[in-house]
Amino acid sequence: MNAKKNSEKRKRQTFIVDIIAHQKCTWQGQLHWIQEDKKVSFRSVMEMLRLMDLAITGEDEPQEE
Repeated sequence: MNAKKNSEKRKRQTFIVDIIAHQKCTWQGQLHWIQEDKKVSFRSVMEMLRLMDLAITGEDEPQEE
């Protein structure tokens, strides 16, 4: 994929992270994706980052809760 298409696909996204709990050295909470008006729960920081990456790259959209 050329650089122009890749940069068009990766548009700026805005997220609100709501931390509900902190257990086992990680966060649990809800990620609100502003541009798509979607809320997705996550069970760890790694899962939250994966959801953000999927939203930014457009490879796979998180499932709405």
